[in-house]
Amino acid sequence: MRKSIAVFNQKGGVGKTTTVINLSACLASLGKKVLMIDIDPQGNTTSGIGFDKNNLKYTIYDALINNVPAKECVQPTQQKGLYLIPASVQLAGAEIELTTFKERELKLRDIISEIKESFDYIFVDCPPSLGLLSVNALSAVDSVLIPIQCEYYALEGVSQLMNTYTLVKRNLNKDLEIEGVVLSMFDGRTNLSIQVVEEVKKYFKGKVYRTLIPRNVRLAEAPSHGLPIISYDPKSKGAEAYLELAEEFIELSEEAV
Repeated sequence: MRKSIAVFNQKGGVGKTTTVINLSACLASLGKKVLMIDIDPQGNTTSGIGFDKNNLKYTIYDALINNVPAKECVQPTQQKGLYLIPASVQLAGAEIELTTFKERELKLRDIISEIKESFDYIFVDCPPSLGLLSVNALSAVDSVLIPIQCEYYALEGVSQLMNTYTLVKRNLNKDLEIEGVVLSMFDGRTNLSIQVVEEVKKYFKGKVYRTLIPRNVRLAEAPSHGLPIISYDPKSKGAEAYLELAEEFIELSEEAV
């Protein structure tokens, strides 16, 4: 089953990019062909998987604004089965440039439809905002994956996120579903983490993955080396958790078909 998923939460620092890189890399290690699309102007997925943001032939900006064919923007990563459409700082201007386009909310949908049949999964790393790039992502995909940090303000902003989801579903993408909720930075030694898990499960009934992503130093270090955690430290708790999440993700995706 071919599936496109936006990884979205307008709150920053919740583990969006960490989840995109590491879940994608683990799915690729399990034999899936996976594409990551970086539409965050910060380009953290691009640098976090080992690309130099100042030395890219084509980026998602070229596909969105200059109509460069999507397949020309796809780059192989160092890992077999894992590909990227990168982002550069140019993307910061795309939000404004897109406003002059007809059907500006649907540009990414056209790009994904050109290449969707070539991949098992496509993950879109969204900016931490509710602007036109995020709306493009939500309009283009089959479902939304929501990372939430196990911290005091975990559910802050979630109702706003759900309002955006509902508006896009009603007006631009009627088939949009919630893929699931990933809980990150879990610390089983604290009551707070455990309480947050319970709260999030109550809010997103039946949509929260069993696998919890722990706080893990090796996981935090991996992007500075341009590597997913399964390449950087395959025996770390972070690598084990993302591999388990990838297995759960495949199992639930295939059950849903």
